[in-house]
Order: sequence, then structure tokens, then C-alpha cells
Amino acid sequence: MAGGRTTVRVAVVGDRGTGKSSLIAAAASENFPESVPSVLPPTRLPSDFYPDGIPVTIIDTSSSLESRGKLAEELKRADAVVLTYACDQPVTLDHLSTFWLHELRRLEVKVPVIVVGCKLDLRDERHHMSLEQVMSPIMQQFREIETCIECSAANLVQVPEVFYYAQKAVLHPTAPLFDQETQALKPRCVRALKRIFILCDHDMDGALNDMELNEFQVKCFNAPLQPAEIVGVKRVVQEKLPEGVNEFGLTLTGFLFLHALFIEKGRLETTWTVLRKFGYDDDIKLRGDQLSIPSKKAPDQSVEFTSEAVEFLKGVFSLFDMDKDGALRFSELDDLFSTAPESPWEEAPYKDAAERSALGGISLNGFLSEWALMTQLDPAQSMANLICIGYTSDPASALRLTRRRSIDRKKQQTDRNVFQCFVFGPKNAGKSALLKAFLGRPFSDNYTSTTEEHYVANLVDQFGGTKKTLILREIQEDRVKKLLSNKESLAACDVAVFVYDSSDEYSLKRTSELLMEVTRRGEETGFGVPSLLIAAKDDLSSYPMATKDSAKICQDMGIDVPIHISVKERDLNNVFSRIVSTAVTPHLSVPETEIGRNQKHYRQIVNRSLMLVSVGAAVAVVGLAAYRSYTARKNAASN
Repeated sequence: MAGGRTTVRVAVVGDRGTGKSSLIAAAASENFPESVPSVLPPTRLPSDFYPDGIPVTIIDTSSSLESRGKLAEELKRADAVVLTYACDQPVTLDHLSTFWLHELRRLEVKVPVIVVGCKLDLRDERHHMSLEQVMSPIMQQFREIETCIECSAANLVQVPEVFYYAQKAVLHPTAPLFDQETQALKPRCVRALKRIFILCDHDMDGALNDMELNEFQVKCFNAPLQPAEIVGVKRVVQEKLPEGVNEFGLTLTGFLFLHALFIEKGRLETTWTVLRKFGYDDDIKLRGDQLSIPSKKAPDQSVEFTSEAVEFLKGVFSLFDMDKDGALRFSELDDLFSTAPESPWEEAPYKDAAERSALGGISLNGFLSEWALMTQLDPAQSMANLICIGYTSDPASALRLTRRRSIDRKKQQTDRNVFQCFVFGPKNAGKSALLKAFLGRPFSDNYTSTTEEHYVANLVDQFGGTKKTLILREIQEDRVKKLLSNKESLAACDVAVFVYDSSDEYSLKRTSELLMEVTRRGEETGFGVPSLLIAAKDDLSSYPMATKDSAKICQDMGIDVPIHISVKERDLNNVFSRIVSTAVTPHLSVPETEIGRNQKHYRQIVNRSLMLVSVGAAVAVVGLAAYRSYTARKNAASN
């Protein structure tokens, strides 16, 4: 099925008397009806009506004022719109641009529009203008118009073509492939075709030779190219674009030119067939069935790359680091992602989320950290990008599902390689400075409040020479309540840190309240997380009771004493390694409230009581069995 569709729904709209119902009836019956109802019921053209094998459901509409609500409803359900005017009534043509096309935009109808001139047989030829002359300025203004056609239901002229073009506009849309303004292939289409070209260029010489072209043709269209056809294709390209063919065969430039040519000639189905054979959907992104994403059985599981995928990424990094300076510059990174739908790290939350060199290049650590972050937040996007940059092994070999954190706590160990840390704290506590320090960025005295969700990721060296990836997610103070309103919000958190300004008594007080809120929510939902207190701005004088107050908070909650840091003085007290160490031991440093401790104690008593009851019952059963055995032996002896 083209694009995975099983049907196409077309709404026919236009002024009263333009021939909507007659057009539909003529298409369905292949006869001109002498009389038709003012509005026809839904009409179905069967799957064998057109070559694509997809049935078309046609919805007739009324243009009366009292039917406007119904009309709007049908337009929102439509896959395409056929917009009619009457060739013998010029006012209905004018009404397209003065009313109908604006109305479609007002209703936010974002589907292809086919403009159809009906009653061609009744047009006064004395005032005839070519369709191109009439429609060109309208199509310039309204880019949603896919095509224009004139027809006559009475003479059965171009009637089936109307709904063929409507179906084609849905199954093989122009908009994702081609920019009408610039008359060029769109960037995402170019990127996908470049990837397909590279996959088909088996000898990697930058050109498709005759054998590679033939294999491509068989894969996409199930039919080989004859030698004369291959010669003909290359001749067409060479005449128009000499660099499109070289001594080895058809170049990437020539391959792209051919597809632009197909589209310009209205053969969009050719390019769409190629894209769909290589796994692309209607948005020119890899379809879900190409990705093999492991489904999380529980919210406290996460998805990570396997060591095989990480080794592949290291190889890719080395391959694209053309100047071998240990960093990928912007141009090298753009080249690497030139076969992906777009460069994925140019927007939030990935932009500026990893370590960069002084010249703006991304280090290997930063490169791997960005991938780890993307895999945590959006495994499907990460897997799609991995495949697009050349991962050809089984997609299932690239991702692994981690064990539930609740099981890790029971086993008192974890096998995770990527940890997500939520960073809580009041405004101006030093959260953003901590995140910047994690990426080695210089301290700034200029305070700017973070307003958007902010992530950073980096590799952290652990004892024994191992490396773990740590993701820090800054949670703004005014967003904590909203975060905790979702009962699964803490499921993604491996460790939480609570940052406070050690020179500010209120900052510690507010941080302790946040610690209490998060702990309480963790106890309610079963997603309690190991936690640390971080005393930031240690270069400033602390208030008199700071040490005593913070120690009491930690003692009451059952967590370690605060880690004192000064980002300004670059005294980080090994804080990131300590955060990872806390995440690695998920059964330790989990704070508890007084209520939580009491409930835990109560559960322990109940469990112990149940155990004693079960042991007592077992003893009673064993005793009863022994008594019966003794009685049986005694009776046997007396007999």
C-alpha cells in the first residue's frame, strides 16, 4: 500500500450549481446522470479503479449557509479537497480566490487541493483563456493547490482524471519532495536520496555503474533495465548536466537531477516508490518498522546503546574527523548527518548539551554523550539517525533495555552505563553554573535565570578506569510541582541532587522543602531515588548555623552530608564522580520522610508476623504429620 494507506477520502466543495454532484455521479457510474440529488451520499470508487489499488471515498458537500458546520467537519476529515468552479460562470472562478481558498486556510485544512473546472462543454469559447493563464496567479498565491484540471460530466471528458489526481496528491504528495518557489528538491528529500545513492554504490566509487543501476531498478520496481535503457538514462542526464555522469557511471548529482526531472514531469510516484522501498514514510523519515525499538515494560527502565553501537559511533567519529584534531567541526558534523533527515543536534534539548572545543568542534566524549542523551530521551529518533549515518547491522543489536531500577535496588547493583540526574534547587542557587562546569565552561558572574528545560551530558571516569555517561537535567523551581504531578516523573531519574547557596539561609530552607517534596512523591509512587545535597558558592561566607542546619537535614532524611563546591574557584570536590557513584549504588542514599520510615517499619513488622505465622503453621503441619505417623505405628504394633 502506498504510504501505508488503505483508503483515500476526498471532499468535493464549491459554489452551488458548479456541478459537484454530477461530477461525482459521472465518475462512479461512467455515465452522465440526467438528474442527481442536491447532495449525494458518500460514494466509493473501488480499489481496482486506479493503478495504485487504493479505494477512494468521495464526500459530496452542500454550500448552503446552514450546512457550514457539516462542511467544516468533512473538510477536517478529508485527505484531499476537490474545489470546483463552473466554466460557464466566471463569477464562480473568482470566488475561489475571494472566498473558498481563504476559507480552507481559516479552517486550517492542510491537505492538497485540486481545482476543477466543471461544465467544460458549456463554456463560451469566445471568452476562452488557457487554464494556465487563469490559474497561474492563483497557484502562486495559494501553494496548497496541487493541480488544476477542466472536465465535462456531460461529455465524460477528464472525469476519472479528477479523482485520480486527488488520490495521487495524497499517495504521492509533492510538498515533502519539491519546493515550488525554488523549483528544487527539498533538503530532506535530497538527504534521503543521498543515503539511498550511497547504499546502492556498493564499490564506493561515488558513481552507480550499470550493474548497480540495474540492481537499484530491480529492488525498487521489480524489473531490470535493458542495456539500451541505461544508455538512454545516462544520455539524458549528460545532455542536461555534464557532471551528472562520469567514467564510472551516474554520479550523485545526476541521480538527484533525475528525480527532480521525474517530479517536474509529474511522475512523483517514481520518487515515492524509491523512498518507500528504502523504508521512508510520508514525512521522509524512516518508518517505525525499520527501527526495532525495545518496548519498555516498566517506566523505571531505560534504553541505551549496546557496546556494538558505541564502537560503530567511534569509527564514524574517526572517519569524519578529516583533520584528525580529535574534534568534529560544524562542517564535519554537517557532512556526517547529511544522509539523516536533518542535523539532530541544532535544536533544544541537544544544542549546547555536550562538551565543545575552543573552536566549536565536538570532542569524542561530547559526541558519544549527545548520542546517549538522544537515546535516553527519544530512542526512535536516535535509532533512525544511527541507521541514516550508515549502521547496517540488525537494528535490534544497537539498543538494549536496562533492568528495572527497583530490581537494581534489591540486587544492590546496576548494569546501567548511562545515568540521568535531576538537578533541583531554588533560583540563584547555582544549578546552571553546575551544569556549565560539567562541560568545562568558564564561570560567569552574570546571573540569568533558566527559563527552558536544560540538559547537559558528559562522560565521567570511574574508579577502575571505567567510564559512565551522566546526564544532568536542570529542573526550574517553579516547574517542580508540575513535574511531580505526573506519578511516573521520577521513574527516569537515577539520582537527584539538591543545590543550595551555602551563604543564604533561605536557599537551604527552600532546598530542604524541595528535597522533602521529591522524597514524599518518591515514597508515594515507589520511585524513590538516591539523593545528594550540594552546597554551592562555597567561596562565599556561609551564614552562622549553615553547617549545623544542613547536617540536621541530612541526618533527618538519612542521606550523606552536603558536598561543598565552588564553581567560581573551580573547586568541584569531585562532585560528578560522586553523583555517578551514588547512582551506581541505587539502594543507598535514598532519603526517607518520618512517615515513610514508619510505613517501612510497619511493613517489616507485618512481613515478620506473616513469616512467624507461616513458620508456626508449618511446624503445626509437621507436628500433626508426626503424630499421625506415631498413631499409625502404635495401632500396627497392638494388632
